Amino acid sequence: MGTFKVKHLGRDDVFERHDVFINPSLSSSSPTDTSIDPSLIAFHRSFPESKTTPLIELPELARELGIGHVYVKDESLRFGLPSFKILGASWGVFRAICEKTGLPSSASLEEAGHAARDAGIKLVSCTDGNWGRAVARTAKYMGIEATIFVPKTMDEATRDKLRSEDALVNVVNGSYDDSIAATMRESEKSGALLVMDTSWEGYSQIPRWVVDGYATMHTEVDRQLEEACGKRPSLCIASVGVGSWAQSVVSHYTGHGSDTKVVTVESEAAPCLMESLHNGKIVPVETGSTIMDGMNCGTVSSNCWPSLKSGVYASVVVNDLEAHHNVLYLQDHSVNAGPCGAAPLAALRKLHERGVLQEDPDAVVVLFSTEGHRDYTIEITSCLLQRIRLYGCSGKASAQD
Repeated sequence: MGTFKVKHLGRDDVFERHDVFINPSLSSSSPTDTSIDPSLIAFHRSFPESKTTPLIELPELARELGIGHVYVKDESLRFGLPSFKILGASWGVFRAICEKTGLPSSASLEEAGHAARDAGIKLVSCTDGNWGRAVARTAKYMGIEATIFVPKTMDEATRDKLRSEDALVNVVNGSYDDSIAATMRESEKSGALLVMDTSWEGYSQIPRWVVDGYATMHTEVDRQLEEACGKRPSLCIASVGVGSWAQSVVSHYTGHGSDTKVVTVESEAAPCLMESLHNGKIVPVETGSTIMDGMNCGTVSSNCWPSLKSGVYASVVVNDLEAHHNVLYLQDHSVNAGPCGAAPLAALRKLHERGVLQEDPDAVVVLFSTEGHRDYTIEITSCLLQRIRLYGCSGKASAQD
């Protein structure tokens, strides 16, 4: 079994962990809420370029693993953006503006934008990947300003994509967690509306709305699975940054007698959920460099933790080379995934290799590919050298290899 090392934030201790962890706190009665605001689906259908994203079957992979079906929910193009994040960001921003201006949740995007402009509302957020662009695009639709803080590790190309949405980009000399602190200070100083998908004491309502917004995708998957195979998923694999997306998966698919298992996947550079599951409480971890930018978060959201602690069956970490290898596999099978999007497939392979995934001709696995293709570069370090021969990479490996 593979291992990796993790360091708790602000401590000198370094812990060696296995890359697959079966959650001892899993509960068959994990708290779930499958209710969906009836205004949500109509709201998202009103967006420019609104359409259902594909659910793509991988029959060759299913045969290789000895299971019935493997499907990939391809979120490489959602409302014109290369990520699913706008589902949560748009609903969180919309509901917050409705609350501030007295609009009902049945209001239109245009009405919310008009009310926000009249009230002088501006947005502020931070991002390590696609979240900030989703917030900025929502602000652009509404005709209001957005300021996005980013960690210094974010490449210039990603910053330019934020600027293309008319956002003001501020670079923080630190990590994603440092950019959260800077965003909070800016909100307090300027009065801008703080829009985040992570939560802490005193800030929880908007992140809840963000999680609610992802339900649009789950309703699509339910309908697509019914049409494709007539079954519910037996296993779902979701990526983790701060945990909001994974919480929505747990809330929709587990509990209330459901036998669906949810597995989470993280970068070994930022295994905040796995380490928290190991310790039975939220444990911030030091983060490193990774091509899985959108998963490079050091602290689990406090809103998400109870659901994840009781509802996640297993936690898996993958490295950059494993993510890259599966980007190439998905590209060969008509799925336009980036590293975060390929991470669930890397986790599925690891579950199979470790004997956690058993052969089952009736099994239905859903992998959520949460981002589209983007350029990236892998730095081959000593921890990856032992895998070079297996994947045939050397020096630097790009998404074009």
